[in-house]
Amino acid sequence: MKERRKTRAVKVGNTGIGGSYPVSIQSMTNLPLADVQGTIDQINRLEKSGADIVRLAIRDEDSVKYLKRIIDSVSVPLVGDIHFNHRIAIKSIEAGISKIRLNPGNIGAAGRVRDVVKAALDHDVPIRIGVNGGSINRKKFSLVNPENLVASAAYHIKILEDCNFNNIVVSIKSSDLHQTIEANMIFSEKFDYPLHIGLTEAGYGTACIVQSSIAMGHLLMLGIGDTIRVSMTGDPVKEIDVAKKILESTGHRKAFIKIISCPTCGRTDTSIDILAVSEKVEVECSRTFADKLIESNRSLTIAIMGCEVNGPGEASHADFGLAGLKGGDMILFAKGEKLRRVNRDDAVDLLLEEIEKTI
Repeated sequence: MKERRKTRAVKVGNTGIGGSYPVSIQSMTNLPLADVQGTIDQINRLEKSGADIVRLAIRDEDSVKYLKRIIDSVSVPLVGDIHFNHRIAIKSIEAGISKIRLNPGNIGAAGRVRDVVKAALDHDVPIRIGVNGGSINRKKFSLVNPENLVASAAYHIKILEDCNFNNIVVSIKSSDLHQTIEANMIFSEKFDYPLHIGLTEAGYGTACIVQSSIAMGHLLMLGIGDTIRVSMTGDPVKEIDVAKKILESTGHRKAFIKIISCPTCGRTDTSIDILAVSEKVEVECSRTFADKLIESNRSLTIAIMGCEVNGPGEASHADFGLAGLKGGDMILFAKGEKLRRVNRDDAVDLLLEEIEKTI
C-alpha cells in the first residue's frame, strides 16, 4: 500500500478531513427534513454505527426551517446537500450546518457565489464540490470520461478560488468504477484538496458491496481518499458496516475484533453450524470486549474453523479459536495450541471465558 497522499486539512465541525486526520466515514439520511424526529433518530443510528459525518438533502428553502432543530438535537457534524439555489446554501450555513455540498458553477451569477462564499467564510464552513458522471454539464463537457470529470471539478474549484476561497473538499464519482478510479487518480496528481471518494449509484446488496469495495479499496491502497461514503440503496446504516470493513481491510482503521472462519467442507461435522457459531462469537465478543480493547488499543483475532485441518493448524496465528471435530464437539485453542475439547453447545461460552482471562 502506498503512503497516503498529502492533502490540505479541512474541519467539518469537530471532524477533520485530509491532512493528518484519519479517513472518515460518511453517510446520508433518506428521509425528508419535515420528518424531524425520524431524521434525528436516523442520524443518531448512523452515528452509533460509526458514521463520522452525515449529509442531509435540503431540497428547498422551506426545508431549512427544520434544520436548526435537527442540528441542535445531534452531535455528529451535518452536511447540507444543496443544488442550484444559493439562498438555501446561505440559510443552511446561518442555521449551523457544518459543511455544504454545492457546485458553484450551478447557482448562476457571480454575485450569488460571492454571497455563499461570504457566509461560508463568516461561519468557517467548508464547501464540497461534487462531480458525478450523471450530472456533468454536457454543454461544457460533451463526453463523460475521467479527463472531463476532473476538468468539471477544476471548473468549479476555480470559481471558488477566484473568490479567495479554498476551504474545499472535492468528490468525483461515477457509477462506472473504472472511470471513478482513473478520475480520482488524475485529480490527485493535479490538486491537493482532500478527496471524498465513493462509487455513485452503486446499487444494493452484494453488487454494491463488491463494486464499492473494489473502487474505494483500490484508491485507498494507492494512498488516495480522505473520507468515504458507500452509496447503498436501503437503510443507510448498512453503509457504515461496509465502509468500516473497507477501511479495516486496507489498513486505514484498526479491527479491534477480527473474526476469521473457513467456508467449511465435507470434513465439517453436519451437527456444527459454523456460520451460526461465527456470528454469535462476533456479537458476544463485540458486546463484551470491544470497549476494553479500544481503551487498551489491543486487537483480537478469533478463528472459527470447521475441522482440525483448518484449525488450529492453518489458524495458528489467531489469538483464540474453535475448531469442529467429528462427532460434533469442538477444540478450543489459542495461538495454535490446543487447550481442550469442549461440547459444541458450551463452546462459545467457554471461548469467552478464556478470552476474559487474558484481557
